[in-house]
This record gives sequence, C-alpha cells and structure tokens, in this order.
Amino acid sequence: MRGPVVVVGDTLLDRDVEGVVNRLCPDSPVPVLDETSAVDRPGGAGLAAVFAAAQGADVVLVTALADDAGGARLSALLAAAGVRVYPLALRGATPEKIRLRARGRVLLRHDRGGASGEPGQPSDEVLRVIAAASAVLVSDYGRGVARQPALRAALAATRAPVVWDPHPRGPAAVPGVHLATPNEAEVRDLVPALPGASRLATASRGAQGLRRRWRAGAVAVTLGGDGALLCHAGSTPLVVPTPGSAEGDTCGAGDRFAAAASLALAEGALVSEAVQAAVAEASAYVAGGGVAAALPPVRPAGETASRAPRSATSLPGGGDRVGVAAVAALLAEVRAAGGTVVATGGCFDLLHAGHVATLQAARQLGDCLIVCVNSDASVSGLKGPDRPVMAEGDRARLLAALGCVDAVLIFDEPTPAAVLSWVRPDVWVKGGDYATGGGDSTALPEAEVLRRWGGNTVVVPYLDGRSTTDMIARSTGQTTEAAPAFGQPAAVSVSMTREGTR
Repeated sequence: MRGPVVVVGDTLLDRDVEGVVNRLCPDSPVPVLDETSAVDRPGGAGLAAVFAAAQGADVVLVTALADDAGGARLSALLAAAGVRVYPLALRGATPEKIRLRARGRVLLRHDRGGASGEPGQPSDEVLRVIAAASAVLVSDYGRGVARQPALRAALAATRAPVVWDPHPRGPAAVPGVHLATPNEAEVRDLVPALPGASRLATASRGAQGLRRRWRAGAVAVTLGGDGALLCHAGSTPLVVPTPGSAEGDTCGAGDRFAAAASLALAEGALVSEAVQAAVAEASAYVAGGGVAAALPPVRPAGETASRAPRSATSLPGGGDRVGVAAVAALLAEVRAAGGTVVATGGCFDLLHAGHVATLQAARQLGDCLIVCVNSDASVSGLKGPDRPVMAEGDRARLLAALGCVDAVLIFDEPTPAAVLSWVRPDVWVKGGDYATGGGDSTALPEAEVLRRWGGNTVVVPYLDGRSTTDMIARSTGQTTEAAPAFGQPAAVSVSMTREGTR
C-alpha cells in the first residue's frame, strides 16, 4: 500500500449489556434484566476502522467527536485498537447504541445522543491524508460527516479507490466512487421496487439505478446469508454466494464487508475480486460469533485498558475541575466564546517549581489550560515499579488547586494521544527540557497528533535544576547523574502546524 486506508464517517459508541432474566417487573409485564457485564466498542465508521486495523492495515479514521464522556471513551477505544484518529469537532452529544442482551439474544436496543450534530471543518492535514490514501471507505451512518462539503470535495478528487457504504438518511455518494455497498433494505429505500419483482430482480434494478444516479463504477448489494450481487458496467450482474452457512449475530457484518472490500482494493484487486473477498470475510465473521469474537479483547468500562479519562467521581475530593465532565464544560464555554484551548501533560509526580513555571507560562498562551496527567499505572510503566511517589488522585487535586490550571484529566495510556484526539487543543505545551537547543521542537511526539486538526506544539522556558528524579534521590540519599541544565531560551520555541493561533 502506498498510503493508509482512510475511513471517513460517523462514529458511534456501542455498548453491549449482558445479563440474566428470571423475573418480570412488578409494575409492568416486562422482563427485568440483571446486568452481569458491559462492554463498550466503537460503532459505525469506528467499527469499520477497527476491523481494518485488526487485519494489520495502517488505518486513519476521519470522524467527528463530541466534547462529552462518550467522545472521550471513543478516543481511548480507537487508540487501543491502533486506529489513528483525525477528529472533527462535533456539536451535540456522542450518539450511543446500547444493546440489552440475555443468553446471546438482543432484548432491546436503547439509542441516545439526540439529533445529528454538525461536524466541523476538516484541517489541511485531513485533506492531505485523503489525497495520499491507498483506499478510502466512506462509512455513512446518516449523521452528517459524509455531507461535509470540504470532505466531499476531497473524496471526489482523490485518486484512491473509494468504497461508499451508504445510509438512507445520508447523502448521495460522490460521483465516481469505485464501489458502493448498500444492503437490501437500503436499496429498497433508495430505489423503490417494482410490484411482484423477485428478490434478485429488485436488487439488480436497485443496484443499476444507484450506479447510474451516483455515476459509480459498481454497486454491490449485500444479501445477508446469501452473499452479494454486484452490478457494474455490463448488463449481467455477478452473484457472489457465501462459501458456507453464515448464521449468527450479524451486527457489524456490513462494516466488515465494506472494510474487507476496501483493503482488497488498496492491494490492487479488481472490484469483482474485492467483492468476493468481502463476502468470504463477512460470512466467516458471522459464523465465527460476530463482533464479540472478531474484535481484539477489550476490558469493560472501568478497568485499566482502553478506559476513558477518569471522572472526578472516582477521586474523593476531586472537585469540579477534575475529570471528563469538568473538561467538557470548559471546552464548551471556551469554544463558544471563540477562545484558544491550551493543554499540557505529564506525570507531575512531586509537584515542584519547574512544573509550576511551565504551567504558568502555558496558561498565558490561551484562554484556558487543561492538564493531562498520567495515571499510576501509566507512570509505573514509564518510570518503573517504584513510581509514582504520589497517587494519581493527589496529583490531580494539587494541579487543580493551582490558579493557572482550569481542568485536569487522568489518562492510562503511555502517551496522551487518545486524550488529545478528544480535547483537540489549539496549543500543546511542553517544558523547555524538550527543546533541541536550536529552537526546533519538531521532535515532540505530540506534534504529529496536533497536526491532525491544525493545532500547534509549543516549548516554553524551563527552570534550571528542577527534577522529580533528583528530588527523590536527594530525599533518599541516593546519587544521580547531573541532569542537563537548560537555560531559558530567548523566546518561546514553536512548531507551527497552521498559521498563527486563534
């Protein structure tokens, strides 16, 4: 592949709640589900991206994330799955689909999140990654990302093969897509069937109608357990049957089909070959147990791996400046006023004057400062089993008490990439010990992440001789090699990824 596989579309937060039913509700004749477990996963375009990443592909997801707990959770889950997120702003709430299940069967699906929000403008980096893709999958769930004008222009202009997985509430595919992949129900919604027509005749007529309407190279109608019907420029459709029985949980089968077809096209396959590969993949997916068996293991919400940034409710005395809710409220206020969001991060173990100087300098660069703090588990992984000295809750409370800090998040991953994809700060700040001495801060590991939405990375002056490691060593009578001294640079060193700051 010459570039990444890019997935564009609406991402939802899916939650499967498993339980047992052994009684009826006393005030209404409905079953009572006693919850035994709950597992979160990305849905919609996010699920298609996770499927592609699980096959070893380099996957970029262009999607809209809301400033709420659901958006934070999605960022963590996608990062854990190896998906690089290029986020757009999303007005409103994260759409959620909650399936209540007992003995493997869905009893009820509860949707929340309200009406579709309006996605923000893509950055130049988003447009560049679409242009450089080896294949693009548009996974439309009818919530607005596929309607975004700048994205549609980029999709129409890319030379990469484009697969369009449509939604009845979504827009038409951009002209010239290589392959559209509606299911039978979507085809009937988009192209009314003739009375008395057979199933194959209805699928074929609908596919040809969509191909002409969208000026698509081909349309493959998925037929559930019977495979797919492919219509292209020729008058005779190609029916691709499933290789065997495909009974089971079909949730996500369409996403698996579209992702498999996109990966095949990225490798240079013909459209007919891509559809055959997709039918085989989707059939094996359903027969193998569906989404629960296909995704990499994900711990339930609340355990360490893939967890969203910590809520203040888990930190006694954390106050109203720690956690997702505090950050979400702050982001909404600052962005509504057109302000600049600044963020910084680190372990902040044994808070010292060097930390405070960095935080004070960072706060002066915008209208709020959000501090992203490594959790205890993250600090131990980075610095060894004897660290941290202070528990995450205490570190967060101390930071939140500083007048220059507006909100604090705790994250579990080794890097703050997932948190940054949710917060989308305009400026990311690190202390001057990250400078190279020549005013070049491009080595900052967060710089590539900030470029995804047009943010800036900045290095600010750092006080000489302040080091948590040295403080610990002195307090325990140990000796350490002298830490390098960093003088105060004449000016702040900035890696510009867009022109100026807001």
